[in-house]
Amino acid sequence: MDKKASRLRRARQTRAKIVELKVNRLAVHRTNLHIYASIIGPDAKVLASASTAEVEVRQELAGKSGKGGNTAAAALVGKRVAEKALKAGIAEVAFDRSGFRYHGRVKAVAEAAREAGLKF
Repeated sequence: MDKKASRLRRARQTRAKIVELKVNRLAVHRTNLHIYASIIGPDAKVLASASTAEVEVRQELAGKSGKGGNTAAAALVGKRVAEKALKAGIAEVAFDRSGFRYHGRVKAVAEAAREAGLKF
């Protein structure tokens, strides 16, 4: 089993439980260069999203080292996705870490979203 298949296997049970609960989920995906966060409704529609690939975020990170691949950038993405979700009327979500370990950048997204007012 390769690395990606193992991650998706770990994600399967969490996603099944979130689908069963029929709640909005904050899905996080990370790559070496970027981190992506999306609020996805029970009907599988994206309600809000943010990532380090967005123009506004890239401009904020322009002079800093690491660009989108560090915890500071991940915290910025978490804050932005929470602000967009609250603006769309979403206050409560379930956290879907997509099989990634809850540390580093994934943890930074979650903590920043909580600080910005999102409940999960």
